[in-house]
Amino acid sequence: MPKASLTLPNGTVVQIEGTSEEVRVLLQYYSGAADSSGSGSDNTARRTGRRSRRRKVASQKSADKPREDLPDLSQSVNLAKTCDEAEDIEREILDRVSQVDRTLLPLYIVHQHLKNEFGLTSGEVSKITNDLGVPVSGPNASRTLSGTAAKYVIGDRVRKKGQPVRYKLSRRGSQYMQSVISGGSNANAD
Repeated sequence: MPKASLTLPNGTVVQIEGTSEEVRVLLQYYSGAADSSGSGSDNTARRTGRRSRRRKVASQKSADKPREDLPDLSQSVNLAKTCDEAEDIEREILDRVSQVDRTLLPLYIVHQHLKNEFGLTSGEVSKITNDLGVPVSGPNASRTLSGTAAKYVIGDRVRKKGQPVRYKLSRRGSQYMQSVISGGSNANAD
């Protein structure tokens, strides 16, 4: 007599024993993948059950994880263009070629005008600089934030490949950016 087992969406494991036709019908009904001959249907049901269980567990993990409030990048761009310091920002940062200053600008805007509510990833920094018309590519922003500008930023975690780090401007970084915007020092001396 043919036997099969399958796992239902609620996690219940069901053992089926009956005629080939009964097993086939039940497997088609619950898993959508049955072997018409009845032979091997046990393996098919187990494989299908495992796959669907993995998908279900993965989707539950992502659903259970609280979503971070994603930063509104357009708000940062608009603030950089309309804040009281906008003309100075344009003259001292956007019209110059310092990649460090361009990379730190979005972090400065979040720090000064958005009360440092959230950190930005290097990809988000790249998008903001792109929208401001002074593009800094994602890899260049990442390299700058972890290298030259590292003394001006604070990351929320240690850098690991494939895991984004959210950066915030440090007190030292805020002082540096204020001096650059005021026309003081545009060099990376510190």
